[in-house]
Amino acid sequence: MTPARRVVTLPPTLLGEDAVRFARDGQRRGADVLEIRTDLHAPDAISPEALAAVLPLLVSERGNPLPAPWVAAAWRVDRDLMDASGQQASLAAPPGKLLASHHASRQLSTEEALLLWERELPADALVKHVEPMTDPAHLVTLLETQRRMVERFGATRVTVLGMGAVALPTRALLARNNVLDYVAAGGAWVAAPGQRLLDDAVRALRGADQYTVAPPRLGILGTSIVHSRSPRIHRQPFDRIDLPEDGPVEAVVDALLPHYGGFAVTSPFKLRLAKHTGSSLDAINTLVRRGGRWEAFNTDTFGARTVLERLGAREVFVLGDGGATSALRSVAAELSCDLRVLRRADIQAPLTGAGVWTWPDRVPAPDDLRFDGARVAVIAYGAPGRRIAAEIVRRGGTPVLLGAAWFVAQARRQRQLWESAT
Repeated sequence: MTPARRVVTLPPTLLGEDAVRFARDGQRRGADVLEIRTDLHAPDAISPEALAAVLPLLVSERGNPLPAPWVAAAWRVDRDLMDASGQQASLAAPPGKLLASHHASRQLSTEEALLLWERELPADALVKHVEPMTDPAHLVTLLETQRRMVERFGATRVTVLGMGAVALPTRALLARNNVLDYVAAGGAWVAAPGQRLLDDAVRALRGADQYTVAPPRLGILGTSIVHSRSPRIHRQPFDRIDLPEDGPVEAVVDALLPHYGGFAVTSPFKLRLAKHTGSSLDAINTLVRRGGRWEAFNTDTFGARTVLERLGAREVFVLGDGGATSALRSVAAELSCDLRVLRRADIQAPLTGAGVWTWPDRVPAPDDLRFDGARVAVIAYGAPGRRIAAEIVRRGGTPVLLGAAWFVAQARRQRQLWESAT
């Protein structure tokens, strides 16, 4: 199967030469197609000829009509099957350029979806079917819809997409048999919720090339995990599944059981998934598929041991009481380390000695938190770790950057566990 063409959408803030630079950067990083949409750019805000000289150009009609110069420069012209009133819309496009699309307003059964595509289409038209995903279990239906549409139109024409906060792993699975894979270039703006990052999609494709038989997918589940290093160091394909803090992570892992060999679990889902899987542990950070169930582990203990050994203190305060703290508790006694876990209400005076900051970067620290020369281990890494370190300095402490040490120690054990998945 030929890999799906990776499509990046031009952000609305980029005009003129900035748009061309975006296209060049996308091409350098592995994008195959550049999409421009009429709801994002005015006709004269960009040069379709200049953009098409960098990447094949997909021009999409969204609300406003497509300008003739866009159509002339396009590789494909995206027109919706239906107009705003629900009636059949014009699919006018030059020969060989039509991409007929439909964006459903709700989740559909496969039969409902196929009825929409009874319309006669040119034999060379591509077809794209998009549905919102509110239920992770809708993955099963979308995979069946894709299979049936491929039967009808052929394997070289079909793209089926889910969209929404829980759609990313579904899109990753659908991409195996899609013609187009719409991905996010990175940064604050995304064309649609649920898109994978371009860099992750490219990494997964290149990593999977080394296998004659595709291995089970792996992934990381968390909130605000754009800086996670897990997709860079673990076996591919490895998906960055960034869910809202109150997202239905339990339903997500249940729906993905047949398709994934394991998951890394990070904040804020370590406690919830420990409970959901019936683990005897208070918090877990690793799931491994064992036939028809998930087995849960906490390899954070390997990271916790490394951090406490590096701090080398007999007494250590801990800021926060989540999954990382559970791992610290489990190894403190064997290292003869006395842990003092501090919740927000416990912090009343400047802290001294040695400590560990476990709050995620997105969680603001208490206003009255102060340090009096304390050495404070930071177990986040990358940009979040640097931001936490700056906060520690601002509040009178000395940060000790141990996030990478924690991560590497626990990741080694995760890798061993995933190799045993069945």
